[in-house]
Amino acid sequence: MSLLERAGLKPGMKCLDVGCGGGDVTFEIARLVESGGSVVAMDFDEVKIDLARAEANAQHLANIDFRVADLEQCVLGSDFDFAYCKYIFSHLQNPERVLSKIRETLRPGGIVVAVDTNWSGYFAVPDSSVLQRFVELYIQTLKRRGGDANMGLRLPSLLSTHGFEGVQMSVLQLAATSGEVKLLTPITMENIADSVIAENLASKAEVDSLVADLYKLANDPHKVLSTCRVIEAWGRRRSA
Repeated sequence: MSLLERAGLKPGMKCLDVGCGGGDVTFEIARLVESGGSVVAMDFDEVKIDLARAEANAQHLANIDFRVADLEQCVLGSDFDFAYCKYIFSHLQNPERVLSKIRETLRPGGIVVAVDTNWSGYFAVPDSSVLQRFVELYIQTLKRRGGDANMGLRLPSLLSTHGFEGVQMSVLQLAATSGEVKLLTPITMENIADSVIAENLASKAEVDSLVADLYKLANDPHKVLSTCRVIEAWGRRRSA
């Protein structure tokens, strides 16, 4: 059973996907609610929305309304049965405000599912100073920009203190000795390199060296390397 189904998603529900990106989860929601249900999927990135809309058409999913929008600026009503948000709160300076907005869109008893990261849970076996430096740079870069890379750990209490009950959680994390799982780490470092340098957290020379060392770690079959830990939390809107 998928996370969405465990949280209570059922056919016929009216759903909201906040920060839908390319729409992968949106499509899953749309299939699970079937033709009697619907999904409003929003993201501020117009390119991603256009790609998601085209893919939905290719998959013959007609129950999705894609919108280029910012949740805080939208008027959506208050009759949604289900809201989903993934990797949103960790990038926000005020996640409480956005969660309150999501709560307002839900009917009493409506379900919210929030998914976010716990970067301090990253690990290597044996321990690796190279990995520790990478994790440190990611956390610091996001913090400089108003975010929290360990937001996932806060999700259960955030939901409980902002109008949700019956809050549950689960943890996801992959680890491997070879393959794509390990390569995610150096690739992520390459993706954040410009931001790290722009925030003056490391020089280009250090970043280049770190990327090379992370590829060595990823390609060493004698070392275990994980992905970032992910926390899933869900609950229902209180009636009062």
